[in-house]
Amino acid sequence: MDRFRPLILLIASISFGLGISLPLMQFEKLYFFTETPSLITIISGLWTDGEILLAIVVLAFSILFPILKLFTAFQTVFLKEEAMGWTAALAKWSMMDVLLVAIAVFAAKTSGLANAVSQPGLWFFAISAIAVAVSVAKIKNGSTP
Repeated sequence: MDRFRPLILLIASISFGLGISLPLMQFEKLYFFTETPSLITIISGLWTDGEILLAIVVLAFSILFPILKLFTAFQTVFLKEEAMGWTAALAKWSMMDVLLVAIAVFAAKTSGLANAVSQPGLWFFAISAIAVAVSVAKIKNGSTP
């Protein structure tokens, strides 16, 4: 199973890039106006609207933590360095990024202000989080590189 870990990490990396740059959801307002923001667009919009603290929180949990998780997984697999402390700590936050985006979709749907439909970015983002979690689970279970 260890020979598949690099492939899983490659899938996670590509999916992460697509997940943050492709539209996450489509909002339809009043049947005439449609928005399809990506995660990068959402963070940028929060920042420019003055919601700096919220932009920093979304940036930390949705972009920085996943990048750090990918980095520690790559370090363990390719450099054959043990990063168990970081890997275990980051694994606790493994699905927080996807949960954050899912809450935004749910809030838009239940508010009645807009109809929200998931887009490919959300699915790639989720695939990335799951692939990193699978890779980290293999590392945590004692499967050394």
